[in-house]
Amino acid sequence: MKTNTFFIILFMLLFAVVIPMNVYSGENITMNISPDNSPKLENSITVGYLKRNLKKTHPRMILTPSIVRKLKKDVRTNPLVKNYYEAIKLNAAKIQKKPLIKRIITGKRMLSVSRDMLYRMNILGIVYSIDKDPNILKRINEELLAVCNFSDWHPSHYLDVAEMSMAVSLALDWTYNDLPSLTREKIIDALIEKGINSSYKNGMWWLKSSNNWNQVCNGGMVAASIAIAEKDPELAVKTLRRSFNGIPYALKQYMPDGVYPEGATYWGYGTGFSCLTSSLLNTSIGTDFGIAAYPSFIESAIFRKLSISPSGWYFNFSDCGDKESENGDIVLSWFALQTGNPAFLEKKKFLRDPKSMDVLSRFSGAGLVWLSQYKEKESQPLPLLWKGDGPNPVVFFRGEKTNPHDYYFAGKGGRGSVNHGNMDAGSFVFELNGVRWVVDPGTQNYNKLEQAGLDLWSMDQNSQRWTLMTKNNFGHSNITVDNALFNVDGFAPIIKYQTGDQPEAIIDMSEIYKGHLQNAKRKFTKDTDHSIIIEDNVVTTDSTKLLTWAIMTQAEIIPTDNGAILKQDGKQLNLKILSPENVNVSIVMMDPPPIKLDKRIKNFKRVEIRVPAYLFPQKEGTIKVRLSSPYPQR
Repeated sequence: MKTNTFFIILFMLLFAVVIPMNVYSGENITMNISPDNSPKLENSITVGYLKRNLKKTHPRMILTPSIVRKLKKDVRTNPLVKNYYEAIKLNAAKIQKKPLIKRIITGKRMLSVSRDMLYRMNILGIVYSIDKDPNILKRINEELLAVCNFSDWHPSHYLDVAEMSMAVSLALDWTYNDLPSLTREKIIDALIEKGINSSYKNGMWWLKSSNNWNQVCNGGMVAASIAIAEKDPELAVKTLRRSFNGIPYALKQYMPDGVYPEGATYWGYGTGFSCLTSSLLNTSIGTDFGIAAYPSFIESAIFRKLSISPSGWYFNFSDCGDKESENGDIVLSWFALQTGNPAFLEKKKFLRDPKSMDVLSRFSGAGLVWLSQYKEKESQPLPLLWKGDGPNPVVFFRGEKTNPHDYYFAGKGGRGSVNHGNMDAGSFVFELNGVRWVVDPGTQNYNKLEQAGLDLWSMDQNSQRWTLMTKNNFGHSNITVDNALFNVDGFAPIIKYQTGDQPEAIIDMSEIYKGHLQNAKRKFTKDTDHSIIIEDNVVTTDSTKLLTWAIMTQAEIIPTDNGAILKQDGKQLNLKILSPENVNVSIVMMDPPPIKLDKRIKNFKRVEIRVPAYLFPQKEGTIKVRLSSPYPQR
């Protein structure tokens, strides 16, 4: 008995050692933990696993034969799918009238070409999958041959290769059974040489980066790997394993609450490619290896929705666009599909007149699939008060639906050196009565700045990036000390957040002002349903001379004894200085802007309160301002 027990125990120990080395033997996918306690994707994929699990039939990426059958039914019977498909077909008709895509480099990029190709293949590919129009197939074939004949897909700017690889992979898969065999061979060779192999020759700095490049480039390589898997399974597995190692470096930026550090519009870009990647892996292999389940990834849809104000303007921090599209957000529809929450499905927008939708998203083909698969479950309304931590922490205060003022406040902490970041810690936007009173200057055209010779992408303290009003602290609503730039690497966390009748959030700004203030904390308080209080508690140094409190606005400014009246669009907002006493507002016009390269914003101005440090003789002091509507009820 003792001998038998010994061998049983020995067998169990060997079993425990061997099984983790081949986790796929049971076809189970698990999520591991990295040394820094952030989750990793399952990544034990082997050639054997790929051959066993990769679907042999086409289409298999996002579309499958059964999904196509459902789509064909839904474009007749589901009002939402039918309406959006009508818009897709209108787009397809316009594409067919355009010349074939050409290899055109604009500045440092071929990105507009690759994006156009992804748009064309999403539109034409989904239409062909449903209608089987031979003219559409002919055009897809011609477009694919055109890009495969390019000298390269511009690997010096690897986003160009990635988006092109995604476009070509999806188009190949969706039309695989009907394309000429010579075209298929040419496409697969191009995906290997111009796509995957080029990535191994270009440093792959994006592979483990924390930004959208990671999501886009790895996503393109995953799609290409699935597309070429039968011809070169070893290369496919090698590249998939590489991407599954790299993708978590971007996904962990959503932690712990779902805030996308690069802002709302870059959320659509980076997150959109992660959704494509998850979707195509699930349909082709049967698992996405943990992408959708990654902590806080699904929750990021809450951040995205809260970033849209009642006026349709974004909380446009970092290099974010200004306004949401009139068309439905097709990336959000993926989140609606995953959760069944109608709050993430912009149904009214998808039901707009198809003719009014004009040019659709380059994810539209995949998006039609997500709309078709969506099933409504329990509605989870968006929170009125929400705080999200992470590399660029944010806080939102919103009004009740019954609130007559359309109350919207959004503020942030963070640091300037995050990807696409600005020196905007402590800044905020504020809307009331349909007017955005406190604005963020937003972003501006990269290519124009680059062509002018500006070094836009260095994020160090002395970067030329910080000469721009849209990037430095002088163009944002915060406090500047002694006319100095913020400390670009200083981090401003949200250290206190409370809900209730008077919600508040406190941001520790001390690192931002290192060398200029000993301590600084900014508190936002929603004291009523028509006002916000901004309170800055500071401790100066012996060298501190001047603190300049500021908000950015497009409103008309009328100074008063204790503040100012702001007027815009027939509405009014009162700015009242609660402390210190005996200071007034000054107005600095920013239209035209300070330098030629700056973004021009109509009626843009900086409302300042200049506070000499000698007003705080004990070094500790408070600057407190209240912004409020003079009309408690509309």
